[in-house]
Amino acid sequence: MNWTKSINEYKSYLRIERGLSANTIVSYAFDIQRLAAFIEENSISVSPIDVDEELIQQFIYHVSGSLNPRSRSRLISGLKGFFNYLVFEDYRKNTPMELIEVPKIGRKLPDTLSVKEIDSLIEAIEFTADGRGERDKAMLETLYSCGLRVSELVGLKISDLFFEEGFIKITGKGNKQRFVPIGESTKKHIVLYKNYSRINVAPQKGHEDTLFLNRRGKGLTRAMVFTIIKRLAEKISLNKTISPHTFRHSFATHLLENGADLRSIQLMLGHESITTTEIYMHLDRKFLSSVLTSYHPRK
Repeated sequence: MNWTKSINEYKSYLRIERGLSANTIVSYAFDIQRLAAFIEENSISVSPIDVDEELIQQFIYHVSGSLNPRSRSRLISGLKGFFNYLVFEDYRKNTPMELIEVPKIGRKLPDTLSVKEIDSLIEAIEFTADGRGERDKAMLETLYSCGLRVSELVGLKISDLFFEEGFIKITGKGNKQRFVPIGESTKKHIVLYKNYSRINVAPQKGHEDTLFLNRRGKGLTRAMVFTIIKRLAEKISLNKTISPHTFRHSFATHLLENGADLRSIQLMLGHESITTTEIYMHLDRKFLSSVLTSYHPRK
């Protein structure tokens, strides 16, 4: 078995058996292709079936200088998956990755926005005749006040709005649905957009129920939401790397800092495990000290 054949078969396995996305498959394949290129550049005659631990160690040492711990960890994990697949398919009896350690790294959390920074971003929105300003304001208010993923935001439908009950219905990962409370201020911005701006855009077929439309009458893409936020950040000279997910992270952090319990935040974010919710809680030591001072009997 040569490298090209094994990589192509592995990609098919990831697509069909594992159901991974095209981008993820490309990333996995790139790691293996780097190993294959290293072997070829060093005139080493060895197939995927015959690679041993010593060669893997040489390769990792060769590339480690250009990789940070997170990238190195991802590379090793990708190689482990590939060789585990070869064992699973009976191409190999064992994996050369068994004793290769993955670097310990912390979870990298996105920057958190302060309430003032969020207000500044929203205030920077320009209101033009085409109604995009009303749409963008309603969109960012919803993103922040409901803690949505960007995919949940662009997938939001008019029929998902249960304003009388004070909730919106969200379809999250794995098509799992949850109801998220929505505040009066955010409801007001959505109603203003829906009743006075959205009506001027003719929805294309299949998008009649989509809440946030682009000027051609289709739903916004996740990339477009990212672009809108990036431009606003540049406009106010915000010195932070932010994305739509930053609003979700800020939503959770601000709730916790103001006394909300983790279980409630978990339900609103749609996390299956509360451990995931805890990772979002990017609290500084000053805040933790104030919690101890306020609530512990031995303060």
